[in-house]
Amino acid sequence: APAAAAPAPAAAAPAPAAAAPAPAAVAPAPAAAAGRIVATPYAKKLAKKHKVDINTVRGTGLNGRITAIDIETAAGVPPTPKAGAAPAAAPAKAAPAAAKAAPVAPPAPVGTITPLAPMQAAVAKNMLPSLSVPVSRVAMKICTDEFDKLYATLKPKGVTMTALLTKAVGVALAQHPLMFSTYVDGQGIIYNDKVNIAVAVALPSGLITPVLKDTAGTDVYQLGRDWSALVKKARGSGLAPADYAGGTFTISNMGMFGVSAFDAILPPGQTAILAVGGSEKTVVPVNGMIGVKTIMTVNCTADHRHVNGDVVAAFLVTLKETIENPSSLTL
Repeated sequence: APAAAAPAPAAAAPAPAAAAPAPAAVAPAPAAAAGRIVATPYAKKLAKKHKVDINTVRGTGLNGRITAIDIETAAGVPPTPKAGAAPAAAPAKAAPAAAKAAPVAPPAPVGTITPLAPMQAAVAKNMLPSLSVPVSRVAMKICTDEFDKLYATLKPKGVTMTALLTKAVGVALAQHPLMFSTYVDGQGIIYNDKVNIAVAVALPSGLITPVLKDTAGTDVYQLGRDWSALVKKARGSGLAPADYAGGTFTISNMGMFGVSAFDAILPPGQTAILAVGGSEKTVVPVNGMIGVKTIMTVNCTADHRHVNGDVVAAFLVTLKETIENPSSLTL
């Protein structure tokens, strides 16, 4: 009890018993209002079920209302779960720890110089001359929904995605001769009559670029056969010099690796290279509403000594139109 209510000193008469301080924890008063028991309907039902005299139960609910739990406590039975209550979820088992990847051992003794494979040595030799050329880079997003539908119909006929993409690029390049021309340092430009496209292929021994000849003038089915033969040779007996010579434009496609966009290095002696990223489902505006389309990003790197950025942009616009409306590619 509060200090002010403490009993008087011993000399004083003790306070009447009725004035004794109340215990600290006072039980709630019986739930009655003007002689009426205040209880929930379910509590009254449980009281009858368990034969509990509801007049003797003290309520713990709002304003002393008797609840179901009060009746069950008085009857000495466990509380009934609430209707609709989900059972307690069992503790989730800990996910097994992912196996730690073992480090890959170097293919040669650490700290020693390992000579490059001849193919990779040729790539290394060409890198510095390539980086000495001033370039511009222009990117564009292209919807591939119709292109993918066309590919689905051509794939059973032996046409690979590389052959179809090369055909589309060749058709677009044919309308922009400067994009597959050859710059002669200090002299001028040589225009080429055929769109010969080199396609980058990664091999264990390095990077090689087999060339598909006259991609604008060759039908897509023949390009499919030509490309399959080149890949077979590259992975088998090897390509002859004629198989990777004469390219007037290059394509590097890394979409199969999940790469969305990247820059490619301009090959020596060529005007431009097209870096092709993977297609991705993308939310875009469609006729004033929201829609989903398959979008890929292409990035063109071009020799800025004779090709300005607007020329590259014009070529990409043509390529975009060709890929988004690809019906002419099978003619």
